[in-house]
Amino acid sequence: MNQYFKNTWDGIFTVLVGMKITFKHLFTPAVTIQYPDIKVKLPERVRNRLYVNMDDCIGCDQCSRACPVSCIELETVKSIPGEDLGTTSNGKKKALWVTKFNIDIAKCCYCQLCVFPCPTGCIYMTDVYEFAEFERSNLLYKFATLTTEEAVQKKVNYEKFQAEKEAQKAAAAAAPKSETPPQTENKPE
Repeated sequence: MNQYFKNTWDGIFTVLVGMKITFKHLFTPAVTIQYPDIKVKLPERVRNRLYVNMDDCIGCDQCSRACPVSCIELETVKSIPGEDLGTTSNGKKKALWVTKFNIDIAKCCYCQLCVFPCPTGCIYMTDVYEFAEFERSNLLYKFATLTTEEAVQKKVNYEKFQAEKEAQKAAAAAAPKSETPPQTENKPE
């Protein structure tokens, strides 16, 4: 009989200990956030999706070389003389057309190593963290402002400029060198 009352008391005591936590939370206000309507304020240095401001990109390829998982693809074409590509917000003059600037967010490890070497600060982490997709191919973000046709045209223009430059060099090398006037000998008198 003594064991019966001890087991009963242990059961009641255990329930009271568990209910103590329940009662404590019963009278505190709820802190549930209604997620789609209200979003959590993120810390200032949070690392989420990458963004590239193409107006400031000079095509230096520093970000691509710094990326440990090679999720950044960058292709450039030199501008030909007479083309004005403008300047960045830092005042740096652009010399390259950025024909391809792709970031595969599916590969990105959000390390932020690509942000720091950028001399113009055109690539940075945003506070956007909702970018789930059903198709993996939708996670390839294309930032280049040139269309495919424009990129091909820039490449063709540069190749044509290079060919003309080589032709001028070849013509200059093949042209007979202007003869130097014969030197007259000074004879002693």
